[in-house]
Amino acid sequence: MTVVLSGFADEISPEPDEQLAVLSAESIAHLELRSAWSTNVADLDDAQVARFRRLIGEAGVRVSAIGSPIGKIGIEAPLQPELERLRRVADVADQLGTNLVRVFSFFIPQGHDPRRYRARVIDRMRALAELAEERGLVLAHENEKKIYGDRPDRCADIITSVGSPALRATFDAANFVQCGVRPHSDGYGLLRPYLEYVQIKDALMATGEVVPAGQGDGQVRETLAALRDSGFEGYLSLEPHLAEAGTFGGFSGPDAFRLACRALKDLLADLSVPWQ
Repeated sequence: MTVVLSGFADEISPEPDEQLAVLSAESIAHLELRSAWSTNVADLDDAQVARFRRLIGEAGVRVSAIGSPIGKIGIEAPLQPELERLRRVADVADQLGTNLVRVFSFFIPQGHDPRRYRARVIDRMRALAELAEERGLVLAHENEKKIYGDRPDRCADIITSVGSPALRATFDAANFVQCGVRPHSDGYGLLRPYLEYVQIKDALMATGEVVPAGQGDGQVRETLAALRDSGFEGYLSLEPHLAEAGTFGGFSGPDAFRLACRALKDLLADLSVPWQ
């Protein structure tokens, strides 16, 4: 097993120049694009995308995935605008040389039983997957808290029910912890067959506080060991959230991002997992 390290570079700074400097110092040659210049990836104009492509090309950095906001809307919201946003994200992904796009499965009204919305969620995720197939994308569904797919069983149900090669899973241990789930014990086995991507952050079960990998209750070590033993070769994307953690993003700053990098690299070294 050899993994490729990446990260949400906007956790370092809104400015790509500073993002790329920190990534270079950490010998990380990939990034996940969620925003640049404080502009969400779905809202970047053509000139900004071209400028970003030039900067990463000069730095020798590639884009591992687009950290899109697609599906991070209420289940009652109209779907058509979200499909249009996915088309724009597909254009950006194509220009930046990746086909992997993070997505979500819609916020459920607080206090409602998610099962009431299952059929609607599946229909919407199928529509996203059909568009992804047309555009040559792979959608990596993230288990964000408060969306329909915030627990392992519902994540797996979405993917198997849609039944598209364009819809796979990303695994976020901290988000599971914040939903009261033991990520490795309760989630890994269900989601490993569909796992396309792994986001690296950890959290404390008692408070939900996000902490560096291996310092919380996210069973990150156990999951990495299981990935090693199963021969996983893919991206580990740092999303530290060590300074701020919100519904639509998080921030760490350069120093905390480096701290998160060191924590992950130490775990990989202890587990004899090479990275690049």
